[in-house]
Amino acid sequence: MSTLAEVSAVVDRLWPVSGAESWDAPGLVVGDPDQVVRHVHLAVDAVLDTVDEALGMDADLLLVHHPLLLRGVTRVSEDTTKGAVVARLVRGGCALLAAHTNADVVETGTSRVLAHQLGLVDQRALTQGAAPGTGLGVVGRLPQPTSLVALARQLGDLLPPTASGVRVAGEADRVVETVALCAGAGDSLLGHPDVLTADAYVTSDLRHHPASDARELMLLGRGPALLDVSHWASEWLWLDTAAAQLRRELHDVEVTLSDLRTDPWDFAVVQ
Repeated sequence: MSTLAEVSAVVDRLWPVSGAESWDAPGLVVGDPDQVVRHVHLAVDAVLDTVDEALGMDADLLLVHHPLLLRGVTRVSEDTTKGAVVARLVRGGCALLAAHTNADVVETGTSRVLAHQLGLVDQRALTQGAAPGTGLGVVGRLPQPTSLVALARQLGDLLPPTASGVRVAGEADRVVETVALCAGAGDSLLGHPDVLTADAYVTSDLRHHPASDARELMLLGRGPALLDVSHWASEWLWLDTAAAQLRRELHDVEVTLSDLRTDPWDFAVVQ
C-alpha cells in the first residue's frame, strides 16, 4: 500500500515542484504524510462540491490543479470558504494536494493537452522552463488553415460546456493557421512575440483593458484574434492525462477524476 508521502513523491516526479512559478503554492495542503492512500480523486478546484464528491467516493486524496491556499490567509474558521473546505477534508480523512504551474509547464501539461486536442503541429512552448522542453503556453500550426469562427466552434466542441462559452475578438472569416494558447489565465503573455505573430490566441480570463488593447493592435494588423474560454474548462481536459499518468505509476491505487463543473458561472443572458 502507498502512503501519502509516496504518492506525493510520484506527483513531484511527474510534475516537479521545482518547475512551478515563484508566486505559486503547489504541494501538500492537508494530510498526514504517513496515511495510507488507496484512492486518489482528481479535480481542477478544491471546492465544497469536489470535496463532497471525493468523500462520497471514499477517496483518501483529492489531487487538484488549483492550490486552495494560493494567497495568504489568517484563519481557516468554518465560516470562510477555505476553512469549510479544510474542515470537511480533515473530518473525512481525505488529504489535499495541488499541482498547479508545475503541471502547466511539463510536456504533458495543461496547455499541451489543449494543443494536442486542437491538433496543433510543430508545437513549442511560449516560455522556456527550467528543464528542456518545458515552459508555459504553446504555439503551433493547425494541420490546415481554417476560419476563426470554425476554430471557435472546434473549441466549443472540445471543451465541456459553460455559461460563458467561447468569446471571440476578430472577423469570423479571418484565416487562422498559427495558434498560440495558454490554458488558464494567459493575458500576461499577450505581448509575447510568438503570440503577437500568431493568427489567433486562445486563453482564459482576459480582462477588459488588456483585451481591448490587443484587439486594437489586431485591427492595426499587428496582433492575433482572441478566443477567450472558461478557465476551468481549458484545464479540465488535463485531468484525463494526469489520471493516466498516475495509474501507470501507482498500481495499487484507484484513480478517478471529477466531471463536476466548477466554473463559477451558472448561466448567461444573451442581450
